[in-house]
Amino acid sequence: MANGLRLAYDEFGDSNAPAIVLIMGLGAQMIAWPEVFCQSLAGAGFRVIRYDNRDIGLSQKINPRKAVNIPLLLLRSKLGLSIKPPYTLKDMARDAIGVIDFLGIDKAHWVGASMGGMIAQIVTSEYPQRSLSLTSVMSSSGNPQLPQASWKITKQLVSRPDARNEKAYLEHSLKTWGLIGSPDYPPTKAELTERILGSLHRSYSPKGYQHQAAAILESGDRRNLLKKIKRPTLVIHGKEDKLALVEAGIDTAKHIDGARLKLIEGMGHDLPRQLIPKLVRLIVQHVSN
Repeated sequence: MANGLRLAYDEFGDSNAPAIVLIMGLGAQMIAWPEVFCQSLAGAGFRVIRYDNRDIGLSQKINPRKAVNIPLLLLRSKLGLSIKPPYTLKDMARDAIGVIDFLGIDKAHWVGASMGGMIAQIVTSEYPQRSLSLTSVMSSSGNPQLPQASWKITKQLVSRPDARNEKAYLEHSLKTWGLIGSPDYPPTKAELTERILGSLHRSYSPKGYQHQAAAILESGDRRNLLKKIKRPTLVIHGKEDKLALVEAGIDTAKHIDGARLKLIEGMGHDLPRQLIPKLVRLIVQHVSN
């Protein structure tokens, strides 16, 4: 149990080593952190924990009284109107603290990707006493003035096919990753198909995806929160990210005192296997200082 919820997790490495907690992005399960990535961090002398966020994967699902309407919430967000999601990113940050509470860990290095980076930002800001460092990967400050993903990509992400039609789901997912993945490091179709179907067969939670998307919209502008972060921070962002454009990473680093920014050529909004050694090296150097 973490923050009153049943959250699925696994871990790698020595249980007495310094902890690195990996927080994944919107609708993504913990297995989106490649095992070789986790094993490599563990091999560098760390206790590596990854977990399924609430509402996703094998973790507990949330059943709100009122269904979430993402197009309506997008409109309300554009108009500057209030949004009331089933839960917030701050609730999900408390989940992360609940995970280390359950595991008996006093402090951790937080590594978050995309929405997970937003959650890690909140954890490091709101729980400095539980934080050793922050690594924010392909994430954002929430600054409303930043350039946004194209309508084509937004429309693709908002539409969710019926998972009972596996062929349609696969085709949709292949198209999605074709739009937002790393152009210089594309996986083979066989690799991507295996990854997509592996995730689908493990769990599929379209409502969880909607609830998390609503939480992102509600979180809004986090620049003032970022200014409160006093832990060593590394911001990693792909120069070819078409979902969270590179300006999002630049702006994130700009608002965290002392943050180091690493922009990666040819990287989009994913963790390509070809870049895993580089990403591991950057993170290990950061958390070892």
